[in-house]
Amino acid sequence: MTNPTGTRQGRSAPPAEGGVDPRAFRDVLAGFASGVVLVSGMADEGPVGFTCQAFTSLSVDPPLVAFCPSSTSVSWGRIRPAGAFCVNVLADHQQELSAVFAQRRDDKFDHVTWRHGATGAPVIDGAVAHIDCEIEEIHAGGDHEIVVGRVVDLARDRDRTPLLYFGGRYGTLIGGR
Repeated sequence: MTNPTGTRQGRSAPPAEGGVDPRAFRDVLAGFASGVVLVSGMADEGPVGFTCQAFTSLSVDPPLVAFCPSSTSVSWGRIRPAGAFCVNVLADHQQELSAVFAQRRDDKFDHVTWRHGATGAPVIDGAVAHIDCEIEEIHAGGDHEIVVGRVVDLARDRDRTPLLYFGGRYGTLIGGR
């Protein structure tokens, strides 16, 4: 099947409201490689975190970053009231950690070495980088929220290589750093 420009299209289910089939949407966007981050924060009951791919730098002046958690995320719901979070850029050896933090469970931090960052949010040992932030703004974004954070502290370990995610699978950079 081709579209009006002559480009071949794959088969897809009937479109959802808005004209785009959700399965096709996920499939196409799985073709975008991303880094993997662990967003962490402190809740009344202790450290909380979740794996996230929807992360980006936003501004240098002022220093802002953004990430997009699901509106129904239990972990994000626990972090949000703290007013601060830390983005931990996972290293290529932290695939198992990514998988654990992608699940809904209460024992995520049981076997993780971490320290409190400048905002009090957990900084994960062994990560490529951490970006410690205070929540600046939160916007609605469909079934997600768009969280803008003002960076208050950050660091990078140049000897580590980031964990990547592409097409539903983990990967690493060829040739390292």
